[in-house]
Amino acid sequence: MNGAGLLPEFDQEFAQTRRALERVPEGRFAWKPHEKSYSLHDLAAHLAEVPRWAAVTLDVDVFDLDEPYDRVVPTTRDELLAHFDEGVAQARAKIEGASAQALGKIWSMKQGGEVVFSMPKGAVLRSFVLNHNVHHRAQLGVYLRLLDVPVPGHYGPSADEQ
Repeated sequence: MNGAGLLPEFDQEFAQTRRALERVPEGRFAWKPHEKSYSLHDLAAHLAEVPRWAAVTLDVDVFDLDEPYDRVVPTTRDELLAHFDEGVAQARAKIEGASAQALGKIWSMKQGGEVVFSMPKGAVLRSFVLNHNVHHRAQLGVYLRLLDVPVPGHYGPSADEQ
């Protein structure tokens, strides 16, 4: 399968993530549900960054967490959404152009000189990009619920949309 085969899932999941990010209340950016948790802002900024990992996956064969990574940290909800939208557009174009051969190449993540994991790039896109997005979007849903912000339904209506 080439990259175009991932696009229906990609489009669905990132459209749903945008719906959740649109509801992040700016006035509560510093809020955390627990001292070990991300702040609302940090979680939302992380979600806005995840689409950009598609380019990291397709452009390099090894990603070293110890090397500098140029990360934008939006400071408002509008900046957050703009950063997310730009990353989604870039990721979609990269994935759409990816050949089956490119998706079969092995990609590795390293930290501290050690390989954390290695997988074919297609599997990295599905797990490290798409599934990672869904994981953190679910966390954001819990944050929104705890802040009494209506939670969007992602696979059907939420309790707030019935």
